[in-house]
Amino acid sequence: MNAENQYYVAVIGAGPAGLFGARELANNGVRVALFNRDIKAGGLAEYGIYLAKHTMKEGLRKQFRQALDLAGIDYYGNVVVGENGDLTLDDIRAMGFDAVLVSAGAQGTKSLGLPGEDLEGVYHAKDVVYHYNKLPPFSHRKFRFGKRCAIIGAGNVMVDIARFLITIQKAEEVTAVVRRGPAEVNFTKDEMKHLISYLDLDEFEKEMERVRPILDAIQQDPEIGRHKVLDALSKADPKIADANFRFDFLASPTAMYGENGLLTKMEVEDNILVDKGGRTSPKGTGKKRMLDVDTVIFAIGDKVDEAFGLPTEWNEFVKTETPKFPVDGVNYETPLEGVFVGGWSRKASEGLVGYARKDGVSAAKAVMQYLQTKTSAKVNTEAVAEKVKSLPKPVIMKEDLKRLEAVEAEEARKRGLEEFKFASNEEMLQAMGLIETA
Repeated sequence: MNAENQYYVAVIGAGPAGLFGARELANNGVRVALFNRDIKAGGLAEYGIYLAKHTMKEGLRKQFRQALDLAGIDYYGNVVVGENGDLTLDDIRAMGFDAVLVSAGAQGTKSLGLPGEDLEGVYHAKDVVYHYNKLPPFSHRKFRFGKRCAIIGAGNVMVDIARFLITIQKAEEVTAVVRRGPAEVNFTKDEMKHLISYLDLDEFEKEMERVRPILDAIQQDPEIGRHKVLDALSKADPKIADANFRFDFLASPTAMYGENGLLTKMEVEDNILVDKGGRTSPKGTGKKRMLDVDTVIFAIGDKVDEAFGLPTEWNEFVKTETPKFPVDGVNYETPLEGVFVGGWSRKASEGLVGYARKDGVSAAKAVMQYLQTKTSAKVNTEAVAEKVKSLPKPVIMKEDLKRLEAVEAEEARKRGLEEFKFASNEEMLQAMGLIETA
């Protein structure tokens, strides 16, 4: 493809889906403008993986650097796209790109709409994860992590947050409140090994006995759930804190209560299990009870940002009814001409980094199919760069990122740390020499 007829595609969001999608496009001769809300690239791979996983994070960063080093990718960081952002989706489309791939993740927060959700001490998992991974502005947000914490959910995010609460925040008691039974937990053994040594085994057996009649009623073998939870014991990390972790199965939160704006209790309703065509669903019994808690964290998944500029339905961006460019039977097309979605923007909270990577690449393949049906609009790349750089704020380019990485690496070396991160945009901008030091 010669430069004169080269397609130019905007990719919005530089997490794993966006970066690997951009790389796929660039490797096929497409010029890419990669817009990112954060200063740094990486998305949840940078700001969602547990603190201690340095080797995993560094391995991913290496791949991200290689993608950004491609000559066909222009990076524009610190640029928020959305109805309330620096640029709207319409602004991006008006620049004349041949196609747009939205891979901005799922930036919305699922809410159950329960009484007491606004009390201090009630949080969403994503905010907590962003906080401990130092993503501005969450890095500076004040949280009330007390001695008795409850996490709603039973996935890997619950495990990460319980680990953080116990080993870093010194919580004494952490309870995973699970709407369904032990057989439906969906954390992996590899993640649970970091938490399992804090599980009160006597308490766990009592809990298994309590839920046994409900499992028997749908002819579910309790051993399935027991194995799902306890198989991690053989690889358990040693205890480094004095705390108890426990499960409260078959319970759904119904309300939070507090005093003077501070959370003190959570009400839960006991559930039974109903078999719906081979899939178990929780059903409330009307029987409610109180748990004494200082902190409640909802780890129940995410939804897309309704103020992004795409139509939404059921927590997702709307896709076309009949895709023209499916990849492996999956639809990546929105109702807007030439606008595609990939990664968590296509299906929120689905899978981990590997999944987002694969989905981003597939979305890019769908974009490639679309591009074959049209002639290049011959967008002036310099005009795009000028327009973006004219925003009234520092816009981060690839060379800026390299400077920031070098400063943070030197800071880590000086402090004897495995890694060091600036916790505010201001500090990062100062380190890159883009704003004056106060």
